[in-house]
Amino acid sequence: MTSHSVEGLNHEPPLSLYIHLPWCVKKCPYCDFNSHEFRSATLAEKTYTRALIQDLEYSLPGIVQRQITSVFIGGGTPSLFSAAALAEMLHAVRARFSLKPETEITLEANPGTAEAERFKVYREIGINRLSIGVQSFDDGKLSSLGRIHDGNEALRAIGMAVEAGFKNINIDLMFGLPGQTLDEALTDLRTACAQPVTHISWYQLTIEANTVFYRYPPPLPVDDELWKMQMQGLDFLNDEGFDQYEISACARTDRQCHHNLNYWRFGDYLGIGAGAHSKLTDAGNNQIRRFVRHRLPEAYMQKAGGREVIVEERPLAREDVILEFMMNALRLREGFSSSLFSAHTGLEIEDIRPLLDIAGTRGFILLQGDVIKATEIGKNHLNELLQIFMPPD
Repeated sequence: MTSHSVEGLNHEPPLSLYIHLPWCVKKCPYCDFNSHEFRSATLAEKTYTRALIQDLEYSLPGIVQRQITSVFIGGGTPSLFSAAALAEMLHAVRARFSLKPETEITLEANPGTAEAERFKVYREIGINRLSIGVQSFDDGKLSSLGRIHDGNEALRAIGMAVEAGFKNINIDLMFGLPGQTLDEALTDLRTACAQPVTHISWYQLTIEANTVFYRYPPPLPVDDELWKMQMQGLDFLNDEGFDQYEISACARTDRQCHHNLNYWRFGDYLGIGAGAHSKLTDAGNNQIRRFVRHRLPEAYMQKAGGREVIVEERPLAREDVILEFMMNALRLREGFSSSLFSAHTGLEIEDIRPLLDIAGTRGFILLQGDVIKATEIGKNHLNELLQIFMPPD
């Protein structure tokens, strides 16, 4: 019989807050996120902001007296919202949680000039980290991705972020784009590393179900070329002073993304907004629970503030806890300690020793004292590695 109780839970892990703003100017053909094209009648900024605050208030009893360690405002394109709306959201958060002055507060933004002009005001209201969705500096590649900015706008946006006072800037870059060559991919990285950014997310374009690219697949580089792009790209980033601390994330010294690190270390997170997911530990009842909110913005705005905003709630079975921990922690270059595993799952490392032995025998993981980490083979065959920790059918 499957158990939904994890008896060893004696405290809650760090807690992050994710705020989802679901609108964007145009839906990209590769995007499977919960985003909806902006129309003047549908960007109900005031109503949606009020719903977020009601949702936050509704969630408080489950996280009473807990500290928020990071805030991430994602989308969609959150920078479509006015600074006044974002300030109201952050004021509501600060009124309910005592954020430390150094708490990382990230805003996702697109490089469009109209949005970049707001960067200074965003900095003034307390946002201290920007994540700019550049994807490529090549105009032809941006067009093939359905992006509405060009390479020069991307460069201007980065410059405007620096002028606004941001000292912690991430840019997202994709490789394996339609028709892309190895040299074109590396040229994007050369351009990126010449900018005053502190973090680069370097990840492969993947074709997801329920997207335009899934229905009409574009011509993508072959596997051998993709492998070269990934490995030579990571080598280049390392040479330029960007340390790869996670499979697709590279950062300057002390500029890792705190919010994402909490995910990868199997910390807790409260997600508010249309379609947002949460994972919350209830140590008193020895349970880790997942929650999903209404996906459609209209339904979310109608139901926020009450139990009906939740469309799915379930406790994680012991086997699910193990798999989900591994899905996240094995992405980290540093791996994880047995003490972290116990603290965030309520289980002992000996509970999974037979599975670790299998993974070690196959050369997928390395045990160094108290630390377990994926080997290069393990990282390159992560799906096969994770199958070892999947519960039996």
